[in-house]
Amino acid sequence: MDLMTIKDPSFLKDLSIKELEALSQDIRRFLIEKLSGTGGHIGPNLGVVELTIALHKCFDSPKDKIIWDVGHQSYVHKILTGRACQFDTLRQYKGLCGFPKMAESEHDVWETGHSSTSLSAAMGMAIARDLKRENNYVVPVIGDGALTGGMALEALNHIGHEKKNMIVILNDNEMSIAPNVGALHNVLGRLRTAGKYQRAKDELEYLLKKIPAVGGKLAATAERVKDSLKYLFVSGMFFEELGFTYLGPVDGHNFENLFECLSYAKKTEGPVLLHVITKKGKGYQPAESDTIGTWHGTGPYKIETGTFVKPINPPPAWSSLVSETVRKLAREDERIVAITPAMPVGSKLEGFASEFPERMFDVGIAEQHAATVAAGLATQNMKPFLAIYSTFLQRAYDQVVHDICRQNLNVFIGIDRSGLVGADGETHQGVFDIAFLRHLPNIVIMMPKDENEGQHMVYTAIKYDDGPIALRFPRGNGYGVPMDKELKTIPIGTWEVLKNGTDAAILTFGTTIPMAMDAASFLEKQGYSIKVINARFIKPLDEKMLLQLFAENLPILTIEEAVLQGGFGSSIIEFAHDHGYYHQEIDRIGIPDKFIEHGSVEELLEEINFTTEAVVERMMKLARKTQKRHRA
Repeated sequence: MDLMTIKDPSFLKDLSIKELEALSQDIRRFLIEKLSGTGGHIGPNLGVVELTIALHKCFDSPKDKIIWDVGHQSYVHKILTGRACQFDTLRQYKGLCGFPKMAESEHDVWETGHSSTSLSAAMGMAIARDLKRENNYVVPVIGDGALTGGMALEALNHIGHEKKNMIVILNDNEMSIAPNVGALHNVLGRLRTAGKYQRAKDELEYLLKKIPAVGGKLAATAERVKDSLKYLFVSGMFFEELGFTYLGPVDGHNFENLFECLSYAKKTEGPVLLHVITKKGKGYQPAESDTIGTWHGTGPYKIETGTFVKPINPPPAWSSLVSETVRKLAREDERIVAITPAMPVGSKLEGFASEFPERMFDVGIAEQHAATVAAGLATQNMKPFLAIYSTFLQRAYDQVVHDICRQNLNVFIGIDRSGLVGADGETHQGVFDIAFLRHLPNIVIMMPKDENEGQHMVYTAIKYDDGPIALRFPRGNGYGVPMDKELKTIPIGTWEVLKNGTDAAILTFGTTIPMAMDAASFLEKQGYSIKVINARFIKPLDEKMLLQLFAENLPILTIEEAVLQGGFGSSIIEFAHDHGYYHQEIDRIGIPDKFIEHGSVEELLEEINFTTEAVVERMMKLARKTQKRHRA
C-alpha cells in the first residue's frame, strides 16, 4: 500500500485481517527505511504496528481519545493519520515532531515526551466527557516501564476508585528505554505466563449457571468461587484489586486476538485494563535482538547491517566522561553509589554497573524516588551519585528542595543533557535547571569548559562534604583536549580568566565558552579589548572577581545556554544591586521566554539569535562606552 496516500484512519474499517497484515509489513519497511536516514525511536514503533492499527480500526479518532504515554511510539499513529509524507523531516528543524503534537493533527489529543502522564490525562478527559454528557471512548496506551512511574500509580488508584469508563492499554514489551526493573515488573511477568484469565473466568461462570442449585448452597458460593479464580490463575491480581476489569494477556501482533479483546473491552462498564504483549523492535533483527536499549532511539544507521553511522574516533561522550570518572573514584571510595531513573545506557553507567553491581541502582522511571533514595544514602555517610537528565530532574524538584537541599545532604547530582539537546525538542531541552536550582539554599552548581575540567569537577564533587553539589554537562561529545593524569579539586566558587581585557567582560561557562572566545578574538581585531571569564561556578558566584570587575567599571555580558528568567545572568544583576552597584552595565544572552522546538542545536541557536555575531554586536556596544569614558 502507498502510505503516502493515507489521509486519515477511516480506510482501516474496510480492510480484512490479511490486508491489515500486509499493511503492517508496509509500515515496518517504511519505518526501517526512513529512520535509517533521520534516526529516531525505531524500537518502540516497530513493536506497536499491529496494536496501533487495531486501535484505529476499533475506535473513531479523534472523537475517541487515543492517548500515547511518552509518545516515542507514536510514529505508526502519525502514518495512519496522514503524515507519512513528512517522515523525511522527522525530528528535523521545522519538520515532523518525534512526539505527539496537537499543532500537527487533530488526532494528537495529548502532547507527551515525559513518561507516566497518559493515565492522569485520560482521567481528566473522561471526567470532562461525563460532565458534558458526551459519548466517546478514552484509550490511554501506557508501557510497562512507564507504569512504574509514581504518577501512573496515583492515576490507577484514582481511576479505579471513580469507576469511570476507560480502556487502558498496557503495552508490555518488558522494556522501557533499558530493561525494566522492580516488583511491578515481576508482577507483569507472572501475568504474561498466566494465560487468558478472563476467558477462563467466563467459562466457569457459564458452567456454574448450568448446574441446578442444590439447596441453594452452590448458588450462594458460585460468585465467591468465580471471583477467587483470579488468585488461582494469576498471582496477585494487582489491577482487579484496584478496581479494573483485567483482560489478557493478549498477543499484540495477532489481529484476531486484539479485535476480540478490544470488542470485549468496549462492552465492559467501568475501567478496563487490556494487557497486550508486544515485541520491541519487531520485524528488524538488530532492534528485535536488542536487550539493553540500544535500539530504543538511535541516530542514522545502515539498514543491511544495523551499523550506526557515527564519527570515526570521536572525543569521549560527556556522559561517559562523568560516569567513568565516578567509576574510577569508586575503586578507592566504597561510599560511592550510583543511582539512575531508568537511564543506565543513556548515562553510560554500564561500566560502573559491571564493576560495582552491588553499588548500582536503576530504580526505574521514578525520578522522585531516585532523588530521595540518594538523600537517604547521604544520611548514612554514603556518597550517592544521582545520574539524571536535566529534563527529568524537573520531575524530582520537590525532592531536591525538601529532601536534599533542606537537609543539606551530600548528594552529587550529575545533570546530563544540560542545554539544548536538539532533535527531541521542547520536552527534552535542558534549559531550566539553573533557574529552578539556583535559588535553593545550600546547593553548589558548576559546569566545565571542557572534559579535562569536567573530570576535575567530578573529583571536586566527590570530595565535597558540605552539602549537595550539581554538575551540569551537555549532550554529545567533548573537544578531545589533553587530560591530566592526576585529579584535583577546584576551589568552590572560583572562576577562571581565559583572556584578559580592559573594555568589557564576558561571563560564561560550558558550551558557550568557544562562542565567547571567538567573539573576543574578532573584537580584538576591531580594536576592542575583551576579558573572557570562565564562570564555572554558577552558584556560588566568585564574589571577589565580580567586585573587582565592578570596581573597574567594566560592562558585563553574560551568556548562558539556559533560560534567562532566573538564570545565571539574573544572579549577576542581583549581586550588583545587593552590593550597591546600581549603575553597573550588565547585558544578557540566553534562551528567551518560550519553549524551543526540535532541530539541530545550531539551527535552534540561530533561530533565537544566540550566535557569535550576536555576541560581537552586543559586546561592541558595551566596549564603545568604555572607550569613550577612557578618552574623556
